[in-house]
Amino acid sequence: MKIHSSSKLPREFYTREVLEVAPELLGKYLVKENGKKTFKGKIVEVEAYDGRIDQAAHTFTGRTPRNEIMFGEGGYFYVYFTYGAHYCCNIVTGKSGEGTAVLIRAVEPVEGIEEMVLNRYKKRSAAGNKELYNLTSGPGKVCQAFGIDKRDYGLDLTGDVVYLLDNRQIPGEKIAATQRIGVTRSAELLWRFYIKDNPFISKR
Repeated sequence: MKIHSSSKLPREFYTREVLEVAPELLGKYLVKENGKKTFKGKIVEVEAYDGRIDQAAHTFTGRTPRNEIMFGEGGYFYVYFTYGAHYCCNIVTGKSGEGTAVLIRAVEPVEGIEEMVLNRYKKRSAAGNKELYNLTSGPGKVCQAFGIDKRDYGLDLTGDVVYLLDNRQIPGEKIAATQRIGVTRSAELLWRFYIKDNPFISKR
């Protein structure tokens, strides 16, 4: 079913400071249209990256062909390949030249679940809750389940291929802020945000 585009997040949502945008992404819907297939998931875990002060950000050491899109204005899709194994997807934020983005760490599957299972497990249905909760509980898993790869690099999130749909904002008391996962530089920053008690987050 084609989701109506009237509730897409506008450019103005993305062009704010990364630490404003990151927690507000929680509860919003990530959507990818793939031909006749629609993949949709509620964002439940994110991490913020700011190359101006954050040594863990890809933009901390300057522009490269890989991170160029992060230096643009907010509202674009930054996709990169990591560990020679999987893709990760990020929401570019802020003003042009700032080099900030939010990594989508985990989503709760909502639509297209059968196809997500096929993409991840090469079968038609998940074997119980354990496989279902593991389906999109990590940045590489999200991209594999949604079929996100290098072809999606630089997409305009106000377009019709990959976009975010608005939803009620998650109350602050239901959001946890912790250190980011697998980060060794600027590790003290509490820039990982997730919905408390959600079973689809990558790590408790």
